[in-house]
Amino acid sequence: MSQARITRMLDAAAGGKNNFVADREAVRRYDEATPVTTAAARAVLGFLARVVRHLALAGVDQYLIIGSGVPSGLPTGHQLHDIARDTLHGAEARVVYVENDPMVLANARATIEPVTDAMRVVEGDVRQIEELLSDRVVRTFLDWDRPVGMLLVTMHGVGDEHAGHVIKCLCHAAPANSYLALLQTTFDGIPPELLPAARELLAMTLPGHAIRDRAEVTALLDGLDLVAPGLVWVPEWRPDGAETTCLEQPSTSGNYGAVARLI
Repeated sequence: MSQARITRMLDAAAGGKNNFVADREAVRRYDEATPVTTAAARAVLGFLARVVRHLALAGVDQYLIIGSGVPSGLPTGHQLHDIARDTLHGAEARVVYVENDPMVLANARATIEPVTDAMRVVEGDVRQIEELLSDRVVRTFLDWDRPVGMLLVTMHGVGDEHAGHVIKCLCHAAPANSYLALLQTTFDGIPPELLPAARELLAMTLPGHAIRDRAEVTALLDGLDLVAPGLVWVPEWRPDGAETTCLEQPSTSGNYGAVARLI
């Protein structure tokens, strides 16, 4: 409770309730350093929503969402599993959320799982990707003989070498015509004079949180077939007019996003 977590900070910045004082204080500090944290959080949520909508329109009806935080700041009916179901015109969309935060797990299991039989929340950590992919619910609730939409929302505490391993494991596990979406925090858009303060603040609030520049993210995606427009700032990934947060200055979102089709 005394240590901020990136998924709870995302929830706090988006106006949700699945967070603690430490998370709200961290958001306040970031806003003081560069007043875009709330807008960036909403840009991230908008990106995830557009990814799910795009994949559902492509016929994907099952999803593995790793590290989403299941943010409560989203309006009622606008969680990612809601977006998948609505885009599929009410057809069943099976969704497995993977989380390692006890509060997020407890809240999601208490408030979302009882409402629908098409969604599960499992405890897992991307740092143990093999164990995550062999989890009983992950293996049986989703049909691994058909395409799966996999969203890798956070790789907290994962270095570059292991991050590459995580992506390779997901690609190897995925059936043909699946998709892998990646979200990555970056300091690329921060003015050089503010970088020292940003790094110090990150070390205090989110020790171990992975920050990567564009070249490093490109390396992680090497060899994958990226869906247009490729690797971009999250507001630039297929904007639909419904979400305009950070669109005029996309770098203020502080995150890159990309989606790859796994053939």
